[in-house]
Amino acid sequence: MSSLKATFTILENIDSTNNYAMAVIQEGMAEHGAAFFTSNQSNGKGQRGKHWFGGQGENIAISIVIEPEKLPAKDPFLFSAAVAIFCCNFLSQQTGELLQIKWPNDIYWCNSKVAGILIENVFRGNKWNKAVIGIGVNVNQTQFDPSLPNPVSLKQIANQEYELVSLANNLHEYILGELDKMLDQSASQLMELYNSLLYKKNQQVMLKQGDQMHDTVVRFVAENGNLVTDHSPEGFVFGEVEWIL
Repeated sequence: MSSLKATFTILENIDSTNNYAMAVIQEGMAEHGAAFFTSNQSNGKGQRGKHWFGGQGENIAISIVIEPEKLPAKDPFLFSAAVAIFCCNFLSQQTGELLQIKWPNDIYWCNSKVAGILIENVFRGNKWNKAVIGIGVNVNQTQFDPSLPNPVSLKQIANQEYELVSLANNLHEYILGELDKMLDQSASQLMELYNSLLYKKNQQVMLKQGDQMHDTVVRFVAENGNLVTDHSPEGFVFGEVEWIL
């Protein structure tokens, strides 16, 4: 549990909690640790310009404002990796099941996606001024948009209903508490934890790079954020390949 008593704001309806948090930052009103939560998000943001689809009133969308200067980890990827670890561990605790991190920061159960993380950074010149941790979790939804390839919810995993506000508040406090402890973790220790949770580690996968297909084995994610495979010992940069299988 974090010693920081940060605000937790419930938004009834919003296009995107990340957009809302960024607007608060632009107004100079964002405090370290502040969270903005809704279960009714109309236009959620995902990685690489994709949208996060969420059943209205069934899922969690939460954004947490962080001031990186108050953290020991000054590297954006290591920060992202830490958040993925925290989310994965928290949701594993809630379900009693082993969840994993699909590079770079989706949360998976078996071969299905239960949560996604989008971190947006604000720089003032060369200074990393703010980070917004956006987290979307499928919680009580059981019917999904057919265009989504592999969604799953906590309810489907654990066969139980969850109270959304309480769960989101607990996730918020858990993340802040774990961020407080990051001082004790070196970069190598953090990446060891991350890779212990890595989805498909040491397994055969199919990756698409432009017009090329790579049938390869995932080995680990490096401290610079690259996905190292048998095909690419130097590692793929996020966005360079698409995960096919």
